[in-house]
Amino acid sequence: MLPDSRDVFVNCPFDDTYRPLYHAIVFTIVRSGFVPRCALETDDGAENRFNKICDIIGQCRFGVHDISRTECDGVPPLPRFNMPLELGLYLGAKKFGADGQGRKSCIIFDREQYRYQRYISDIAGQDIHAHGGDAAVLIEHLAAWLRQQSRDPKVPGGRVMAQEFAVFQATLPVLLRGHQLDPAEITFGDYTAILVQYLTQG
Repeated sequence: MLPDSRDVFVNCPFDDTYRPLYHAIVFTIVRSGFVPRCALETDDGAENRFNKICDIIGQCRFGVHDISRTECDGVPPLPRFNMPLELGLYLGAKKFGADGQGRKSCIIFDREQYRYQRYISDIAGQDIHAHGGDAAVLIEHLAAWLRQQSRDPKVPGGRVMAQEFAVFQATLPVLLRGHQLDPAEITFGDYTAILVQYLTQG
């Protein structure tokens, strides 16, 4: 599949607070003609999660990484390290992988452009894109990056795409009712399938 794959590895939080940005990432990838991939695409209790993530990373030509979630929670309060870990796996695959893995490219997001230097300074020198928690800003950066990396002129501009995303999100509750799904139970697969159907029929 690599190096000509249109698959995009998505590495971001999946909790309720981050959901608007997560939906924006998936929307931008699908609307741009690519395929979003992440660890949530299958739910197989017999499959090791770490191995599954490694397999998906190996199959993806592109990656979207949001390392903005650094807050501590729980008892005792601890940060979550899944996103930096998966970014490290992706960069390691690019650096040391065979069979075209060196052609990988990725975009890295944080809330503020230089904030990452306080908690993951080893990636200093990487271009970090700041979204400020704004889905429209994230879409604009991601769409431009996908268009540039793929050299695909059919990828729409981010500002137009952000408007389309807002319309889709407003329509989503109606679409979910049509599929007899509650918004609280929608999975990665559900969202992607409904989005593809919406864009295809539109």
